[in-house]
Amino acid sequence: MAFEVTMYSSNYCGFCVRALRLLESKGVDVTEFNVDGDRNLRKKMMQKSGRHTVPQIWIGDQHIGGCDDLYRLERAGKLDSLLNINN
Repeated sequence: MAFEVTMYSSNYCGFCVRALRLLESKGVDVTEFNVDGDRNLRKKMMQKSGRHTVPQIWIGDQHIGGCDDLYRLERAGKLDSLLNINN
């Protein structure tokens, strides 16, 4: 069973779209929180991640980081094991 994936995102963020496409290509359901116009939600994301940019991605309780971090894991062959999937 795959771990829960959570992503804070924005409607106007190409990196968010790229990250979501990669995760969906793995068959992963993503719980997405849109921070557009929601200061409290963005503040919560910043407190949890220590970062102010979107996307911010978690696999289970592990903070992955942003889109570049996600793709770095994919290129290193580590993303599937973090997601607990066998493709």
